[in-house]
Amino acid sequence: MKAVIFDWAGTMVDYGCFAPLAVFLQVFEKRGIELTAAEAREPMGMLKRDHIAALCRMERVAELWKEKFGRYPNEADVDDLYADFEPMLMATLHDYATPVPGALALVARLRERGIKIGSTTGYTREMMNVVAAAAKEQGYEPDCLVTPSEVPAGRPYPWMCYQNAIQLDVYPFGEMVKVGDTTSDMREGRNAGMWTVGVLKGGSELGLSQQEVANMPADELEERLASAAARLQAAGAHYVIEEIGRLDDVLAKIELRLKAGERP
Repeated sequence: MKAVIFDWAGTMVDYGCFAPLAVFLQVFEKRGIELTAAEAREPMGMLKRDHIAALCRMERVAELWKEKFGRYPNEADVDDLYADFEPMLMATLHDYATPVPGALALVARLRERGIKIGSTTGYTREMMNVVAAAAKEQGYEPDCLVTPSEVPAGRPYPWMCYQNAIQLDVYPFGEMVKVGDTTSDMREGRNAGMWTVGVLKGGSELGLSQQEVANMPADELEERLASAAARLQAAGAHYVIEEIGRLDDVLAKIELRLKAGERP
């Protein structure tokens, strides 16, 4: 194994991926459209303008918009929503860069093994300048960061993974792993020809805070974990782990498969 390409929010920082959630809800609420948290999270991991466009294409959201404005949302509406979204998100991003439990120790273990650390995101470069600086202050700094701003398109396209490989000087992609918490992460990794691993606790698909995870009845938590895992697997995950700190076990399994001649 030569490199691991991590997502940021919901995978390595911002437990539960809460930074963008409230802002998505607020910008639509401002226009009289009430999204559910599940709807707002569904396209999570995409470039944020693409995320807003995906929300506008949802059947229920589009119908609510038509009831409110007499027509379905168009590209100008997406631009208008994003114009509100970006400054609202930028104002709070620095508060959502705390590494998730186990992330820093995992990175240290990977580096001890000579494995390079890359990263991709759904945030723009301007957004990541805030997040990366705040995360660095708390001990997390990958070897490489590529945002959708530096490539032709964000997730689910593989271009950010390709750019990571170039900057890290790593190939082939069958000896690299993509790790993330959203379905768009899984599609990105599979489209890049990489082993792809989904993370549950701390991620957007589960959508729970640390306190909620700790306090939820065991049977309910297991049901929600299973549902989130199924969505990640349906999107292409080779493996799904409950916590980021358990990635080592999966890497060992992948290395055995590589030695046996398997490829993703």
